[in-house]
Amino acid sequence: MAEYIVMPKMGLTMTEGFLTNWKKSEGDIINTGDVLFDVETDKLTNSYEAKSSGILRKILVREGTVNVLEPVAIIGSSDEDISDLLKKEETVDAVANKEIKAPSIAQSEAPAAGGRIKISPRAKKIAQDMGVDISIVVGTGPGGAITEDDIKSFAEKPSQKKVSPTALIVAEQLDVDTNKIQKETRIMKDDVIKFKLSEELMKYASPLETRAPMTTMRKVIAKRMLESVQISPTVNYNLKVDTTAMKQLKEDLKETVKVSYTDILVKIVSMVLLEHPLLNSSIEGNEIITRNYVNMGVAVALPDGLLVPVVKYANVKGLKDISKEIINLGQKAKNNELTTDELTGGTFTITNIGMFGIESFTPIINQPEVAILGVNTIEEEARVVDGEIKIKPMMNLSLTADHRVVDGAVAASFMAKLKQYIEKPGMLLL
Repeated sequence: MAEYIVMPKMGLTMTEGFLTNWKKSEGDIINTGDVLFDVETDKLTNSYEAKSSGILRKILVREGTVNVLEPVAIIGSSDEDISDLLKKEETVDAVANKEIKAPSIAQSEAPAAGGRIKISPRAKKIAQDMGVDISIVVGTGPGGAITEDDIKSFAEKPSQKKVSPTALIVAEQLDVDTNKIQKETRIMKDDVIKFKLSEELMKYASPLETRAPMTTMRKVIAKRMLESVQISPTVNYNLKVDTTAMKQLKEDLKETVKVSYTDILVKIVSMVLLEHPLLNSSIEGNEIITRNYVNMGVAVALPDGLLVPVVKYANVKGLKDISKEIINLGQKAKNNELTTDELTGGTFTITNIGMFGIESFTPIINQPEVAILGVNTIEEEARVVDGEIKIKPMMNLSLTADHRVVDGAVAASFMAKLKQYIEKPGMLLL
């Protein structure tokens, strides 16, 4: 009964072999044990011996790489009909060719008949090492087989892109020009897909950049902030305070006057600064200027920048007057109505961004001052009070101080006293 002669599996890890050097021709009588052809693998070359006797009716693969157990010939009796075996082989080849049909490169570069590429294991290994796609290499060996020299010559072509067969198929399907893909090593399928996605994303995003000159305010802010960082060697201090009493004070006063947390803090900080004059000072040449008054700068955010109007002599003003003045200055800032006098002469600055949920930040000193206090959001936190766990409204204060004047101990003492006043605002009456 006619049967296939198949590519033998000569090892556990063998998946394919290179068939070469047929010892028999079609029509020859075959006896069990006759050597039919040679098989090359990456490691060795073996001769294949016939497993049965008969007539070699048809050689299906004369030379080339063949998967293990794939038919390479048909053996049977001289008068036996082998048309069914031939049809099966043709069907297998047709399906294989349809599934792995690659875009046309050039007629002279097409693979050998049946979709098989004639190449020795050694040449194939060199191709893998050099990143050469053997499907687009023209073989110059016997029967169009690809030789080692073919691989080396192909790799030396400066204009030749190294693209895997699958990548070529995907590139054709996605209409991608692989020459546009910037990659030193071999272009793979994922590279093509990534490039296509990038192209589509760019089309969808419609990226646009605009340029606009900096406003005068923005230029001034940029100049002063840069100068501040260059002039002052700063140290930052953070401390959490319990705002229970301050919230209660705000609530108690609302029927008489509506005050904000910033209003209350301006008053408290003004009083504490008088006890810590170095934080309310400035440097002029080799002299440190200290004061017995506080001109409190209150940062106001605007759509195109930041202004710091000044509450003059805040230490001697009542909470009601401070609140009215801050509201008035804020309104004038938004209407671009502030005078030069209202923007100069500050000795310390408070900047509050707690309303945006900020937990901590590092404010930049407003020159020629030597310190600035950042006010953060109030959050409910579990705290231990008298041995019991209680939920408290805690606020983080962020102080930036110029170390040329304010040492760590002085800054820490200021923060500790500030905490004391905030948690016991009744001390303002003393």
